[in-house]
Amino acid sequence: MDALLEFSIPFFGLGDGVHEFDFQIDNDFFAAFEASPIQTGQIHSHTTLDKRPDMMVLTFENKGTVRTSCDRCLEDFDLPIENTDSLIVKFSDEPSDDPDVVHLPKGTKSINVAEYIYEFIVLAIPMIKTHDLADEDCDEEMLNYLDIQEEEAEDNEPENPIWGALKNFNKN
Repeated sequence: MDALLEFSIPFFGLGDGVHEFDFQIDNDFFAAFEASPIQTGQIHSHTTLDKRPDMMVLTFENKGTVRTSCDRCLEDFDLPIENTDSLIVKFSDEPSDDPDVVHLPKGTKSINVAEYIYEFIVLAIPMIKTHDLADEDCDEEMLNYLDIQEEEAEDNEPENPIWGALKNFNKN
């Protein structure tokens, strides 16, 4: 986790108000997380910390690209990522079950935001990743191959007698 030490924000000496931090996310960052769906990427994270006496609001603005494969043609491409997410941090000695708020014990002097940045980046990746999202075209050779395979599968598929009977049901 040494690659993630630079993502610690020492807020103890900061006065109340807004403070800004910039982080560069690269391949070493993603390698620090076990079983990460992202192996390669270049993302800039601009983090704003709004410190108040009993809480903090962290806002993460992430912008860059991650390397992924297209779900349509399987070719690797750089997927643009851009998102803004917030996190509320409260200081309390009593744990809470609220999933939207991070609770830190009173007297804590710093917070490592690497895990939160990572989670927000992973959540910014769409379920279906295609070249359309990067204004690129899919590999035509692969798409033609898939069309041929689909046609052959349809031609070789045996007719199920139950579906045949159902098709004729509406004609009677």
